[in-house]
Amino acid sequence: MKNYIFSRVIKSIVAVMVVVSIVIVMLYTMIPRYKIFEKDEGYKKMSGDARTTYMYSRYEELGYLDFQQKSEMCSNASDNYEACMVNDSEELNAVISEYENNGYVVDYLRNGDPFVYHDYNPLQLIWNFYSKLIQIDHPGYVKDENNPDIERKYYIGESPNGMPAIMCSGCQYKYQLYFNSSFPFIHINAIHFNFGISYPTNEGMPTWQVVSQGQGSQVSTEQTFPSGVVEKSPLNQYTCQYKPILDTIDQRRFTDNYANCQSYYESPSMINTSYIFGIIALVIAYVVAIPSGIAMARNKGKIVDKAGIVVINFLIAVPSLALIFFVRQIGSIFNFPDRFPILGFEDIRSYIIPIIILALLQIPSLMTWTRRYMLDQSNADYAKFAKAKGLSQKEIFTKHILKNAIIPIINGIPSSIILCISGALLTESAFAIPGMGKMLPDAINASNNNMVINLTFIFTALSIFSILIGDLLMTVVDPRIQLAAKGGKKK
Repeated sequence: MKNYIFSRVIKSIVAVMVVVSIVIVMLYTMIPRYKIFEKDEGYKKMSGDARTTYMYSRYEELGYLDFQQKSEMCSNASDNYEACMVNDSEELNAVISEYENNGYVVDYLRNGDPFVYHDYNPLQLIWNFYSKLIQIDHPGYVKDENNPDIERKYYIGESPNGMPAIMCSGCQYKYQLYFNSSFPFIHINAIHFNFGISYPTNEGMPTWQVVSQGQGSQVSTEQTFPSGVVEKSPLNQYTCQYKPILDTIDQRRFTDNYANCQSYYESPSMINTSYIFGIIALVIAYVVAIPSGIAMARNKGKIVDKAGIVVINFLIAVPSLALIFFVRQIGSIFNFPDRFPILGFEDIRSYIIPIIILALLQIPSLMTWTRRYMLDQSNADYAKFAKAKGLSQKEIFTKHILKNAIIPIINGIPSSIILCISGALLTESAFAIPGMGKMLPDAINASNNNMVINLTFIFTALSIFSILIGDLLMTVVDPRIQLAAKGGKKK
C-alpha cells in the first residue's frame, strides 16, 4: 500500500507539472505580449526611451526574455567598463558583437544607447518557472550592503502570543516556525511557493498573497512590539520580513530590521470567502440529497420516487444562470440582499441566498447517483439472499445495501470539500462575492500571466490530489477494497 501511495503521489506531481507547463508555454508563446500593458495606465502615459526601457524591464520581470541595458552589458562582458560605456567605442562594439553571437537581438534607444534582449524558448520558460517555484529561507538570504555585520543564525525565541517559535536572523522572515490559534495552528515561513508578482492588477504584490490576504479595511488591535512599545496596529508580526530602510515608526516599534509586515483585515481572504460559501452549501446538499436518494430507492415507482425524479429533472433542466436569478428574485421578496456588498461579511443575510443556490446546483446529481447506487446494489445477490432469509426491506437497505452503495459517494467527498476553495463563477459573479470563482477569468482578461499560472497550479493540484484522497478514503470505509494489486509469489 505504501508503494502504491508513493507511486500515486509521484504521478500526481508529474500530472500537475505537465498541466502547468502547457499553460506556461501557451501564455508566453501564443498570446501577444503587448496585451499585458492594456490595463497599465502608467505605461500609457510614458513615451520615448522611458517607455521602451519600462516595456522591456516588464517583459524581463514577467519572464518573457532576458533584457540588458548598456551598463549591464558592459559590466558583464567587458574588462574596461569606462571605455565600454562610450557609444560607438571599440570596446562597446565588441561587447555588442559578443551578445549578437550568443543569440541576442540588439536595438538602440533614441539617445543612442544600445540594449539587447533574448526571448526565452519554451524549455527555458518552463525551467525558469520551476527553478524559482520553491524558495527555502535561510540565514544567508539577506543581502544588505548597509548592514554587512548582520548576525546570521537560527534560534528559539518567543512569538507575539508568548509561545515559543523558531526564529532567524539573516533570513527573509523572522519567524520561521510558530504556533497560534489560527488554522492549521502550526505555521511555517521557512518554505514558500513563488508564483511571481501580480501584474497589472494588484501590481507588485506576490500572487499568492493576493489570493490569501484578507480583504476590506485593516483591523487594528493592541499589540506589544519587540521594542516594548504597546499600541494599536493592524500589523501581523508573524509575517514580518527584512526591511533594509526603517522609517521613524519602524524604529520606535522594532529592535531589528524585520519590520516589513502584512496586515490584519476585517474580512476573509478570497480563498476563505469561497470556502465558507462552498462548504456550507456542500453540507446542505449532502444532508438533503443522500437521504432523499435513499428514500427514492426504497420507494421505487411510488409517489416519493416520482416526486424526487420531478425535482431532479427540474433542477437539471433549468439553466444555472436562470436558477440563480430566479432564487435571487424570490429572496428579494423576503428582504434578502441581491448583492453581497450591500450588507457585507458581517450580516448572515448576505450568505443565505447564495448558499441555497450553490446547494441546489449540487443536489440533483447527488440525489441521482445515490438512488442509482442504491438500486444497483438492491439487485445484487447478497440483497436477494438477505430477503430470502426473511430480513425486512428496511434492514436490507440500512444494514447491507447502504454500506456498499455509499462507497462511491464517499469517494467524491474529499474532492467536493477540497474544491470548495475554487469558488463558483456564476454565483459569485451574480452576487458580486469577492471570492475565488471569478479570479481566473479576470486574470485571463487582464493578461495577468503569473496569476493565471498560480491559479492553474492551485486548481490542478487540488483536483488531482483530491482524487487520491477519495480513493484512500474508500479503503478506510471498506477494507475489502485493495487499490494496489497483490503480487503472487513465484515458485
